[in-house]
Amino acid sequence: MTMFPPKVSRVLKPGNSLFQLFRIALFVGLLICQLHVKSQNLCSEEDGYRMWLRYERVGDQQLLEKYRKQIQKISLNNDSPTMQVISDELSHGLSGLLGTDIERTLEVNSDGILILGTPENSSSIASLNLQGQLGSLGDEGFLIENKLLDGNEAIVIAANSDIGVLYGTFHFLRMLQTHRDLDEISVYSSPHCKLRLANHWDNIDRSVERGYAGLSLWEWSTLPNYKHPRYTDFARISASIGINGVAINNVNADTWFITDHFQEKITVLADIFRPYGIKVYISINYSSPVSLGDLNTADPLNSEVIAWWKKKTEDIYSRIPNLGGFLVKADSEGQPGPKTYGRDHAEGANMLAELLKPFGGVVIWRAFVYGERQADRVREAYDEFVPLDGRFMDNVVLQIKNGPLDFMPREPFSPLLGALPKTNTMIEFQVTQEYLGNGNHLVYKGGMFEETLDADTYARGKGSTVGKVLAGEVFDYNTSGMAAVINPGTDRNWTRHPFVQSSWYAFGRLAWDYKLSSEQLAEEWIRQTFSNDKEAIDIMKDLMQVSSEAGVNYREPLGLTHIGTGFHYGSAPWSNRSKRFHQADKEGIGYDRTKSGSNAAEQYHSPLSEVFNDIDRTPEMYLLWFHHVDWNHQMKSGRTLWGELVHKYYEGVESVRQMQADWKSLEGLIDQHRFLHVKSLLEIQEKDAVRWGNSCVLYFQTFAGKPIPQELEKPEHDLDYYKDLESEIYVP
Repeated sequence: MTMFPPKVSRVLKPGNSLFQLFRIALFVGLLICQLHVKSQNLCSEEDGYRMWLRYERVGDQQLLEKYRKQIQKISLNNDSPTMQVISDELSHGLSGLLGTDIERTLEVNSDGILILGTPENSSSIASLNLQGQLGSLGDEGFLIENKLLDGNEAIVIAANSDIGVLYGTFHFLRMLQTHRDLDEISVYSSPHCKLRLANHWDNIDRSVERGYAGLSLWEWSTLPNYKHPRYTDFARISASIGINGVAINNVNADTWFITDHFQEKITVLADIFRPYGIKVYISINYSSPVSLGDLNTADPLNSEVIAWWKKKTEDIYSRIPNLGGFLVKADSEGQPGPKTYGRDHAEGANMLAELLKPFGGVVIWRAFVYGERQADRVREAYDEFVPLDGRFMDNVVLQIKNGPLDFMPREPFSPLLGALPKTNTMIEFQVTQEYLGNGNHLVYKGGMFEETLDADTYARGKGSTVGKVLAGEVFDYNTSGMAAVINPGTDRNWTRHPFVQSSWYAFGRLAWDYKLSSEQLAEEWIRQTFSNDKEAIDIMKDLMQVSSEAGVNYREPLGLTHIGTGFHYGSAPWSNRSKRFHQADKEGIGYDRTKSGSNAAEQYHSPLSEVFNDIDRTPEMYLLWFHHVDWNHQMKSGRTLWGELVHKYYEGVESVRQMQADWKSLEGLIDQHRFLHVKSLLEIQEKDAVRWGNSCVLYFQTFAGKPIPQELEKPEHDLDYYKDLESEIYVP
């Protein structure tokens, strides 16, 4: 029986030369196919799933041999779940980085031993008498040092708790991944913020609000029986950058998340996260006693309501002892809250805080509130919460968005940050790119986070930066921190665009230490995620550093905001909502928030309030946020406002084009799979930047009545074309 058709079989007779040639050709073909399959498998290894925990073999042979000499054995006691996690991570990381399995020992009898532990679980650590050094590092901090132990050279990773050792382990592996010298190590590190949270806007049906990377990570239909490996990998990824809490569901909360049915499922996640030092937080719906408890009210001062929440809280903690607490969005965007019943935010939050306190839980109360009560919604959070300062219990934390509006590409910092000396405060950033191209655009947000954290609030005079406020260095906060809306999904690389990972990484590291620079964090991420090649690092780092300003320029330059479509992808300056914010007319453009307008500038401490009230002193990046500016206003560049605005949109486009050129120069320096992926996404980004910029320039031109500067390329189409196009485009 032959595999070939009859005519072919008559020609390809066994033994003849043609048959031999065919066999050779077939063998070569099969070999090529196998190599192709293997190459595809190799590409799949570089699909972004491993994030910054790739643990690739150290490519510098000289450095590799040095590392192998310095790390010959590991000494640790893995008698707790967290220490077992540390043992597993070290085995995985060191075998990948060093290309060899490392011997385990409890004896320190030679050089080249890595010793990990606490004074309680390691006799070697205890013998070093490190209590003085460890005393200032708290429960989560760690030290990494070279030590002589019984005459033998060792590297020590020590902490006061197993979780501290875990953080030290990830830091040590980071040092190896980024090719740091291990000679004379002296690292002392502890988190500046107590709460370091990843907020997920996941829904019951596994959709994700403002999520652009597939379905929710949490497979509710298979929990609690099936524990997807991604849950553990998510915990590893989070813990590696110091995240210690996860709010698992949307702040626009479904009441089902606190039912017994879902508590069974959430318990499994909490159990997986616990060894990694990660607590679970649940977003609750304030009207749950009505929806689930058959009560006719959710009044926080009603005794039946209090009793209902007390029992519910006790039930949840009986299943999830490491519950961090509740996250609450109340009296905002249609969500129920205490004001429905004539109570204020403090009364609403304190009722829950009283019930959580015996379990060590906290209430994270979002300060993102707005309705139709004020013409200028950026005033609302400050006006509502400042009068309540000092009335919240000490286990309530107000979670304040980085800006006073809504995660815009650029906003001044929220004036609430620095206005609440008696109320625990944390900031809420956004990693998911709601207003910056969703999962399609390359925008590294590290610089945006840094810009906010370095901003001076003047709350206690000059130098009272937002970062210091959040670290409890300005006010005596019992609890403070940082949260970020991250929204990873089931896409293989977690975030759809590979570079959204970089913003996730930067947030976690800054939540641990707000003093780190975005440039340093970009380089760390590149080295761990792509390459330690200097040329590749320099190109990618420069590209990342300009990406955020590019995103601002082609979207909303000079302080413009909310110039978007209803689903927040694209520019629609003609929409009614956009008009409310840019307020363009024949005289000029921008929102007057000075004394002659909404006077939102008064909410900032002096001298900022005076600066923002003065059109000549206001930084130009916030100019149209605070002022309605004449089209002929002279800018620092020498251009009129109209000319500067148009140039900014075009600068954004040109920056993306330069990013494209820079990225193309990386071919051959990084893996082809991700190279081609990002190359394609940059093509989309360039098209979007052109369309969004042209939409705004042509629309604002109808008010300014001025020509586009001669040196700039003219839009390919008229305004009606862009209006029609934008109304038809939807990118989920």
